[in-house]
Amino acid sequence: MSMQMTGNTEHTLYQMNPETMNGMKTMREHMHHMCKQHQNQMVRVETMDGDVFEGILMGSEKGVLYLKQPGSDTSNRYNPYSDAILALVLFELLVITLLI
Repeated sequence: MSMQMTGNTEHTLYQMNPETMNGMKTMREHMHHMCKQHQNQMVRVETMDGDVFEGILMGSEKGVLYLKQPGSDTSNRYNPYSDAILALVLFELLVITLLI
């Protein structure tokens, strides 16, 4: 199937300003460094929407934090996996707390 371009013009709906972009890049680099230092440790993560998750910080990559959540019921025959890896977007995180 081929797509044919019509004579429509393009209109930019949103473009991030450079200061915001630089700030987000700096924050992402800081978060990646922090995640690397605390990898394989138990943490509690709270998102900007108020959701709270606990699990083992597996690391981060390309703006995503990976959290391993231990399964609450490993005997569930419909879900043979005992652990789940949750991917959370770094810029949506409000708090990461190290659980000792």
